[in-house]
Amino acid sequence: MDKEWTKLNPATKEYQSGLDFFLDYAYTKGKPRGKEILCPCAKCYNSKWFTRNEVRNHLTAFGFQKGYDIWVQHGEKKPKPSDLNDNNMNHKEDKIDDIDGLLHERFRDVVQEENEVNVGLNEDAKKFYNLVEEAKQDLYPGCKNFSKLSFTIRLYLLKCLYGWSNVSFNALLELLREAMPSLNIPDSFNKTKGMIRDLGLDYKKIDACPNDCMLYWKDQENDTSCRVCGAPRWNEDVKGNDEVEKNHKSHKAPLKVLRHFPLIPRLQRLFMCSKTANSLRWHDEERSKDGKLRHPADGQ
Repeated sequence: MDKEWTKLNPATKEYQSGLDFFLDYAYTKGKPRGKEILCPCAKCYNSKWFTRNEVRNHLTAFGFQKGYDIWVQHGEKKPKPSDLNDNNMNHKEDKIDDIDGLLHERFRDVVQEENEVNVGLNEDAKKFYNLVEEAKQDLYPGCKNFSKLSFTIRLYLLKCLYGWSNVSFNALLELLREAMPSLNIPDSFNKTKGMIRDLGLDYKKIDACPNDCMLYWKDQENDTSCRVCGAPRWNEDVKGNDEVEKNHKSHKAPLKVLRHFPLIPRLQRLFMCSKTANSLRWHDEERSKDGKLRHPADGQ
């Protein structure tokens, strides 16, 4: 059924008819908890369970949450690339990025606290809806295989795999935009990195001693030399003349940098994805527990 009715005025007959269809679908195709289902209104964000009448009242008063176009919490399955065309398109389908799936896995626990309804969306919700909008934007008019977000992610992946510098990445973005003015991509590396950071794929930079003696972290964060070997923290090999130093802000470059991926966010990202989460829980939920040793988890 066409879901454009969700954008209509709740007082219209079309909206009420579509609302009845949604409720029937949720109770027949979804997984209701007794007489209750998750409420997808702009206030509850699929975080609270209510009866049919209560959900109807919420959806009439607040409308559907923005971006909830596929009712994954109410029995609807996300379309697979293999369902988009016949077998002759299999090779092309394999290259289609499931950006919608990525975003919903990354932000599936994003909820809006009840006391924040009148204030606005929380920070995670804002990031989610910004990324949803970018995922809907075509890379260029008529492009089917890439969105602005999916192309940016692939481009950033190539940068990481082949060690492109930030300057070369900026130059590439400028060249692409100059050659194809209609190309819908970020205009700088910083904006690209901001999109990647919102996906939860960022890391923390920590300056380090060039001889690996210590990290400039916690109590040592503001130190300028190593407490063990005395090596300087900053690279002072290249110095400009006095006029340049007066007219430009000097940027201190550390001699060595540690890129730290914190453990807890990494584990959270693994559990965010439904596929890897099932594998991580296998030892507890699926493993045969008959006392026989078949797997390391069967040992003490």
